[in-house]
Amino acid sequence: MVRHAIKTPPHHATWPEFLTLWQLADEMEVIESVWNWDHFYPLAPPYDGPDLEGWTMLAALAQATERVRIGAMVNGMHHRHPAVTANMAATLDHISNGRFELGMGAGWNFMESDAYGIDLGPLRDRSDRLEEGMEVIVSLLTNKTTTHKGRFYDLTDAWCEPKPVQDRIPIVIGGSGRVRTLRTVAKYADQWDMLFPDDVADWQELDGVLRALCERVGRDEAEIDRSIHLSLEAGDAGKAAATAQEFFDAGVDIVVWSWRGELDPGRLDALATAIDEV
Repeated sequence: MVRHAIKTPPHHATWPEFLTLWQLADEMEVIESVWNWDHFYPLAPPYDGPDLEGWTMLAALAQATERVRIGAMVNGMHHRHPAVTANMAATLDHISNGRFELGMGAGWNFMESDAYGIDLGPLRDRSDRLEEGMEVIVSLLTNKTTTHKGRFYDLTDAWCEPKPVQDRIPIVIGGSGRVRTLRTVAKYADQWDMLFPDDVADWQELDGVLRALCERVGRDEAEIDRSIHLSLEAGDAGKAAATAQEFFDAGVDIVVWSWRGELDPGRLDALATAIDEV
C-alpha cells in the first residue's frame, strides 16, 4: 500500500496558516502523516525571517488534529540531551493519543548552531553522537531505568515516565551517510528517510547499502519502512504524483511531500486528487 505524508517547513508563514493546512490534511484519508522540522532559522531566504519552533508546534497541532500521525523530520541530536528528547517524545505521544513519531538526525546547520553556541562538531562527532543518543532514547522509552556511560552522555538509574501510549514510538532516522547514518538506521530505526533523491536509481543504490548493513547487524531489513522527500511545488500535481509512483514501484513505502512556497490549501486538494487518479 502506498502512503503519503506532507511536511510544512515552519518558516515564512503564520501560525493560523499552518493550523489551517494541518487541519485540512487531517480530513484527507490519503494523507497519513504531517511533519514540520527542528530548526530555529529558516532554511530559505531571508534567513532572518520567521521560523516557528517545531516541538511546541507539534504539541498544539496534536490537540488540533484527530487522525494524522505527527512528527518533526528530523530533530537534531545535538539540540537537546537525548533524555530530554525521550521525555518530550513520551509526553507528545500522550497528548496525541499515540500518534507521535520521533524523527532523528545527526544535524548539519552550522548557521544556527554557531549563532546559538550549540556545539555541532565535525561529521564524525555528529555520527557518534547520533548513534549513542539513539541508544539512550530507545532505552529510556522502553526500560524502567537506564544507566549509560558513553563519550557524550552519562546516565545513572535514569527513568522516563510515563511511558508512551504506543508500545513503541516509531523512530524515523533521516540521512544518506552510507557508513554511519545508515548503520544507525539499521540498528534503531523503524523508518529510513532520504531527502530528495535525484532519481529512482539514486535511491535504489542507497537502499542496497542499507540492506547490506541490516544483514551485518542482524536486523531484518523488512522491519524498516522507506520514505523519501519530494518537493511539492505550485504547478502540475499530476506530474508530481506520477513521479512518486515511480518510487513506489521501486520499493519506497512513503512519499513525504515537502511544501514549497505559499501555504495555499488548494494545492493540497490538487495533490490529493492527483494521487487518487494515478
